[in-house]
Amino acid sequence: MHVTYLFDPLCGWCYGASLALEKLAGLDDLTIELAPTGLFAGEGARPMDERFAAYAWQNDQRIGRLTGQVFSQLYRDRVLGNIGSMFDSAPTTLGIVAVGLSKPDKEVEALKVLQNARYVDGRNNSEMAVVADALDRAGFGDAASRVRSPDEPLLSAYRKRIEQGRRLMAEFQLDGVPALLADQGDKRRSLSSGVLFGGFDLLAAKLQAA
Repeated sequence: MHVTYLFDPLCGWCYGASLALEKLAGLDDLTIELAPTGLFAGEGARPMDERFAAYAWQNDQRIGRLTGQVFSQLYRDRVLGNIGSMFDSAPTTLGIVAVGLSKPDKEVEALKVLQNARYVDGRNNSEMAVVADALDRAGFGDAASRVRSPDEPLLSAYRKRIEQGRRLMAEFQLDGVPALLADQGDKRRSLSSGVLFGGFDLLAAKLQAA
């Protein structure tokens, strides 16, 4: 089975869904395609301000209670507390795309690395330098080098991935991320995002029924 995962790396709910995503990635008979939507990139990016930081932290605590994912005090202090910095998912998405150009089977791992850098280690992965350093530390040296000096093939791949993600969102009339599309043969259908938070047995059952 082929599963498409629509996401944005700065989406707290996508971070909450990462445990389910990891389990899916470990299944032998299933392949996962990451489809970034650029929700918080480009026109979706914004400066961090106190109101948005407070809203994000409140939402993050809800996600943490539901999923068990860690939203650390370092994240609250250094990322949400960095008023005036950018909330922009383009650098992290670029990092994931860069990993995919050389190691396409490692994109889920790269996503985890970059999410943990933000939510656990309190590093602002809206900055290219932070993304490159996190990838370097995780053994993705080639991708880190490309992020530090983005070339046209990387930028072109980034644009195509975002366009594809947005096209799928529109085609399946999805109004938010995370979202899943499941393929079996020539049939493709969307699954409610709730299956990512209801336990792995439920998720597996829904996929089998797809």
